[in-house]
Amino acid sequence: MDLIVTALELGLTGSITVLALFISYSMLNICDLSTDGCFTLGAVVGAVTALGGHPVLSIPIAMSAGIISGFITGLLQTKCGINSLLSGIVVNTGLYSVNLTILGNKSLVNLNNTDTLFVRMKLLLGNTFLSGHYKLILILLFLIPISVLINFFLKTRLGLAIRATGNNPDMVKTSSINPDFTIMTGLCISNSLTSLSGCMMAQMNKTANVNMGTGMVTVALASLLIGNVIFNKRRKIKLRITGAVIGAFIFRLIYTIALRFRMPAFMLNLISALIVVMSISIPYFLRRKAEMNAQKRRNIRCSS
Repeated sequence: MDLIVTALELGLTGSITVLALFISYSMLNICDLSTDGCFTLGAVVGAVTALGGHPVLSIPIAMSAGIISGFITGLLQTKCGINSLLSGIVVNTGLYSVNLTILGNKSLVNLNNTDTLFVRMKLLLGNTFLSGHYKLILILLFLIPISVLINFFLKTRLGLAIRATGNNPDMVKTSSINPDFTIMTGLCISNSLTSLSGCMMAQMNKTANVNMGTGMVTVALASLLIGNVIFNKRRKIKLRITGAVIGAFIFRLIYTIALRFRMPAFMLNLISALIVVMSISIPYFLRRKAEMNAQKRRNIRCSS
């Protein structure tokens, strides 16, 4: 039971980053490689703000930092003619120095004796029957409204324009929609959610370090792909959002089980890579098999 609760806490916190990648990767068709640095940016900004005695303010401040990161990434893509992958790498590289500067040239900050959102939630629940799950409750208080808002936003005029930009940018240009604006808006929203996830993760774990976001883009992508396997990617937006959240939980559950079996921590990145490969290749092979079977049936009908 403890294993599932731990996987739920980590998975649902990380699922906010998965939802961010859902917007940038699935909707805008942009693989934003600044995710690692942006996740860490949210963590260090949130940690420093909480250390200053403002845990509630850490959320909007961390999200604002993410918006700035997304704006710069979008600016490099749309106004500077830099490829989307390269612009993400450039921003991610620059954010490492920014994050170190925010931490005062330290690689780690400890929040053990600091007032955080999770400490306040624990005090708020007191001795109630829910007090043992204060982390999960706080995460859900953020995750559920975010999921609902994303589902609603992607059905608005601006949300549909963002989706259209990812599907067919040339068509968008002929429809009097500015693709530069939709790309920058989508990346700002996406990176603000990534920073929020980092902020929550730092306060939940009571620590923040400059390397805590390393490999986060791979983790989020793997979770997103697992969700696509569960809910076909052509289904409704709300089901795809649900799939992304469930995928994040399943991925963290695999991680947690691997650690319980004393697998070395340095092997977890290999597991992430294998999950990504399997999530992409298995559906591909299944489609190929279905197409081959359909072709055989057509050949049989033609020959008869």
